[in-house]
Amino acid sequence: MRRFLSTLALLVGAGVLSLPTTIDLSLAAQQISEPFRKAGASVTPSYEGWFTNADGSHTFLIGYLNRNTAERIEVPVGPNNRFEPGGPDLGQPAVFLPGRLVGAFTITVPKGFDPKARLTWSITANGQTNSVPFWMNEQYEVNPWADVAVGNNPPVIRFDPTGPTIQGPIAMVAKAVARTATVSAGLSLPVWASDDAKYSSGSNAPLRNPPPPVILHWSKYRGPGTVTFDKTPPVFEKTEGSAVFNGKATVLAKFSQPGEYVLHLDVEDLSGRGGGGEVCCFTTAMVKVTVTP
Repeated sequence: MRRFLSTLALLVGAGVLSLPTTIDLSLAAQQISEPFRKAGASVTPSYEGWFTNADGSHTFLIGYLNRNTAERIEVPVGPNNRFEPGGPDLGQPAVFLPGRLVGAFTITVPKGFDPKARLTWSITANGQTNSVPFWMNEQYEVNPWADVAVGNNPPVIRFDPTGPTIQGPIAMVAKAVARTATVSAGLSLPVWASDDAKYSSGSNAPLRNPPPPVILHWSKYRGPGTVTFDKTPPVFEKTEGSAVFNGKATVLAKFSQPGEYVLHLDVEDLSGRGGGGEVCCFTTAMVKVTVTP
């Protein structure tokens, strides 16, 4: 939370925070520091940072803050949930869970992307519009793959015991794993995970009452109906592997109606959600589900 608010303060101070022209500076400051409420508050995009990939392309790591503690907000992709230019759909969520979700998704741009070019995400929720631009500001270059100071790395997951691995906050709709399901039966979602059982924090002080080494957070990302999960979070069963922690956890997702859905998986290690504010070391993934009656 502190990092998020300081990020917004820097954007405002640098003159790169984009807000509707009908909002004056005093109201903009009020929106940024707006306190949490049970319901009726706004949602603000969050710029976590950017990194360069092995092929020379660049990836923006993006999250959000839903200032409501009890209101999950759904805003369909379109006029009230849009990216510019190139949008409105660049893979952003249509569901905003209460509170802060760090690095929920990514957008990759080509190697030749202009470092000064901007992608702006605008969200209108509860009658309030917040917009934040994303560009390759040198101060926001991050390394979500490793916390060198403590040797921590993101958890590694698979959706199949012999399938490809996923590591790091790289979730995007275009690369979501495809599955099919029915309304009557739902969808079983097994996940195999491994981790180094290390953690990142501001002080690196010893953990008191440490949580499980890996925790899975499933949620609906897009889709026409309601999605429920039978275990939140699911409990891991130990499996064989070379990492310090190896396990398998399964949830059953149930869908209220047919349609095309995207499910989001946020995988935290001992650092906590979003890497404990260090922009490392957590993993994200998506599953695209076609649900029939």
